[in-house]
This record gives sequence, C-alpha cells and structure tokens, in this order.
Amino acid sequence: MKTLGNLFDYIFSLKSQKSVENTVLFLATLGFIIHLLLIFLNNFSLINITVTENSLLSNPISAIYTPFSFIIIYEIYLLLLFLPRSFTTSISKQFEIISLIIIRKIFKDISNLDLSDSWNISNQNLEVLSDLVGIIILFYIIYLFNKNKNRMSINKEEPVLLKFINSKKIVSLTLLAILTIFSSYSLINWVFNLFNDSYSNTMIYNEIDKVFFNDFFTLLILTDVIILLLSFKITEGYSKLIRNTGFVISTILIRLSFSAEGFLDIFIILISSIFALLILKIYNSIEKTKSF
Repeated sequence: MKTLGNLFDYIFSLKSQKSVENTVLFLATLGFIIHLLLIFLNNFSLINITVTENSLLSNPISAIYTPFSFIIIYEIYLLLLFLPRSFTTSISKQFEIISLIIIRKIFKDISNLDLSDSWNISNQNLEVLSDLVGIIILFYIIYLFNKNKNRMSINKEEPVLLKFINSKKIVSLTLLAILTIFSSYSLINWVFNLFNDSYSNTMIYNEIDKVFFNDFFTLLILTDVIILLLSFKITEGYSKLIRNTGFVISTILIRLSFSAEGFLDIFIILISSIFALLILKIYNSIEKTKSF
C-alpha cells in the first residue's frame, strides 16, 4: 500500500502536473488546428467526410469543441489528484467538469443556430438558450459551494488516517488506469468512425458524450461509494455520513443527466448542484452548532 501511495505522489507531483498541463496545452492546440483543417479540407472536397445537421465539421466555430475536450481531460486528472484529499473538493471538481462539458456543448450547438428571417424559437435555439442560462446558474452555485467548504486541520500522522489516505490514493490510481485504457479506446474508435461513411458526425458526437461520460461518472459513483465505505472507520457522526451520502447522490444525478434529452439534462445538473450545496450548508450549520 505504501508503494502505491508513493506512485500516486509521483504521478501527481508538481513536476508531473506541469508536464501534464504542458502536454494537454500542446494537444489542445494541435487538435484545434487539425479540426479546422478537416473542416476546410472537407468544405473544399479535398477529403470526403459525411456532414449532417449538427455536425462537428459544418462550421469552424465547432472546432473549439476539440481543445475543450483536452481541457476536460486535464480537469479529470486534477479530480483524481483531489480525490484522496477531500470528498468535498472532489465533488466541487466534478461540478467544474460538468460545467466545462456544458460549455463545450454550447460551442458545438451555437454554430448551428437558426438565424433565418422566419426564426420561430426552434428547439435548437431554445436548447442553446437554456444551456447559457444554466451555465451561469451552475457557475454561481460552484462559487457558493467552494465558499462554503471548510478546511479541516487533520493530523496526517495518525496511523488510521494515514491508512485511509493511502487507500484513497489506491482508489484514485485504479480509476486513472481504467480511464486511461477506456479513453484510449474511445479515441481510436472515434478516429475510425470519423472516416467511416456509415457513421454520421452527430452519431460520433453522441457516442463520445453519452458513452464515455456515462461510463466516467458511473466509475465516479462506484469510487465515491468505495471512499464512503472506507471513511466509516474514521467518520463519526450522523451529519458527516449524510453529507457524504448526499454527495454520492449528486454524482448519480449528474450521471443520469447524460441519458436525458432536450432541456432535461441541464435541469438535472442544476438540481444535482443545488442539492449538494444545500447538503453542505446544512452540514456546516450543524458543525457550527456543535462548536458552541
């Protein structure tokens, strides 16, 4: 267990974080350029990729989708870094990830807005509008959530607590390994399907978002439950148990949002974040009462 803990410290050291950050920045820039090239080459019929409505290759603005995908990957890396440190911080990072996914979706959808003279507030336009309003509300909720986080002073030299932290590091490393394998498979599959005439770009987009992130947040739910079970040894008190369980419920709601259609997805995400914020505020109020 100690060896795996040291491996975690190496993978998520400041030096490694800087290397990952620089790599992600390079790949995001390269991906953006390649995406733009694919759009222009396809528009001039130099390559033949089927373009449908809501396609990622129909408008140069939609190329912003690619660098945001790499940014989300970096945020997932940071989530795995914070996972052993604090349950509350990891939940906050999950909301930040889902907010970036929404912003990425806005960049994709905004390039396909109906701007004709006979515009009658189509479902496409309403969905973009609801996402814009939703991201503002979610951004503010994340601010309030982080504002209500309490930094606890804990003695990391206690054997039980040290064992708990190392256990969470092992869980985080396991999740990293699974996500690395799965994301590599998804990337290879995406590239293959991109040049497959039987697949439309819309289908490919849905596969990435609804398959990868479905599985990602499913893994997060399982991870949160494992950490919740591991915390029983050091967690005392009904309020802390309810807080941690409430955070697991929030993750489940985020996972369900990827199966929702239309405006329901942003609604479920907002309900999830509001629920987590209220759970945290009630928990803090209970803890303040105990201190008197």
